[in-house]
Amino acid sequence: MNAHALAAATYGNPSNAQKTARTAEYQVIARITSRLQRAHENRANGFAALADALTENRRLWTEFAIDLSAAENALPDALKLQLLQLAEFSIRHTETVMRSDASAEVLIDINIAIMRGLSGKDDIT
Repeated sequence: MNAHALAAATYGNPSNAQKTARTAEYQVIARITSRLQRAHENRANGFAALADALTENRRLWTEFAIDLSAAENALPDALKLQLLQLAEFSIRHTETVMRSDASAEVLIDINIAIMRGLSGKDDIT
């Protein structure tokens, strides 16, 4: 499921009608990050779960890049550039992890940093 479908599922649920876009984004990132953390921790038991989690995380960052590149995106240009650079790094680093040449930890750290920014809290783990 891509980020648009996840957002539609979140926004489309009447019980979630009070959620802000920021909250919905946070929840999607949190779910994907949790899955990525579990797969990374259990990577010795098999690569398939890690590959699936990495693929989902790459889709998330691809969707972010598409959204950030849209003319209607109202974020400040400097922030958009920084987030686009994170997206590019995340997408490229995913390929390195898929080749077993690097760890997924930095991808997890990036997602947690984004979650902190969305929540306004420093204690997200």
